[in-house]
Amino acid sequence: MEEEFKSGFVTVIGKTNVGKSSIINSLTQEKVSAVANKPQTTRKAIRAIVNRPNSQIIIIDTPGLHKPKSKLGKVMIESAIGSIPDVDIVVYVIEATAKEVDKETLEKIKKASKPTILIINKIDLIDRNKLAQIIEKYKDLYDFTAIIPVSVKQNKNVEEITNEIERNLKTGPAYYDIEEYTDQTLRQLAEETIREKALKLLQDEVPHGILVETTKMKTRKTRNNVKIFDIEATIFCLRESHKGIIIGKQGAMLKRIGTYAREDLEKMLAQKVNLKLWVKVKEDWINSDSIVKKFKTEE
Repeated sequence: MEEEFKSGFVTVIGKTNVGKSSIINSLTQEKVSAVANKPQTTRKAIRAIVNRPNSQIIIIDTPGLHKPKSKLGKVMIESAIGSIPDVDIVVYVIEATAKEVDKETLEKIKKASKPTILIINKIDLIDRNKLAQIIEKYKDLYDFTAIIPVSVKQNKNVEEITNEIERNLKTGPAYYDIEEYTDQTLRQLAEETIREKALKLLQDEVPHGILVETTKMKTRKTRNNVKIFDIEATIFCLRESHKGIIIGKQGAMLKRIGTYAREDLEKMLAQKVNLKLWVKVKEDWINSDSIVKKFKTEE
């Protein structure tokens, strides 16, 4: 008897920097979400699509939970928490080294009453006894569908997350083409790639005030009949002093951001990319209603 096809929507939530985006990229085996060792790397809910022989899992990567200090921050939190009631399964990610339980998020999970899988990430940083203590503590706090200790860095138990999600899905159709791995447009992928490289390379105070907008995306052929993607984008920052840091001495920093972003984009698009970047100041854009609304989750 042929196995019934399953499908469903899953939200991945947790505090900033616990490794949610890294987990999603590992599950899809594609670069879907920006990954950087900085808080608030993910700014809006991004859908990753995991296609398996008997299932399609649509995973929503949400912004990390933090105390908002701007309109953008507030929208990011609303996007993360707002995703819980609308999904079939919740994947709650915590860090193995976390000192305290995030009681506020746990209360929201309890209230939603959805099947919830707890992921304990970064287990490579603790010993077995400590891990056993964490598992026991969380078993007492909530009736999780499953508790899975993982290390994305060492690719340990990551596959088990997908297996557990699939076990808890109901019969349903494929919502997306099986060749797709994200609902993002090429324009959005380009913006996220450029922003990720800036996050990784720049000083701590600069990245949170960065906004990337793609102004041109066009394919052309060279004289030798080689396809090339022309991409132009502007990096907006909050202050003139930040602009100088992003550009760097004799343009060195901007060149590094562009080089790393271009290399990633060429892998994604499987063709040559000609990337041009500009830097402009847009003061206090993180509190601008017209800009911040772009990060709101669509109803």
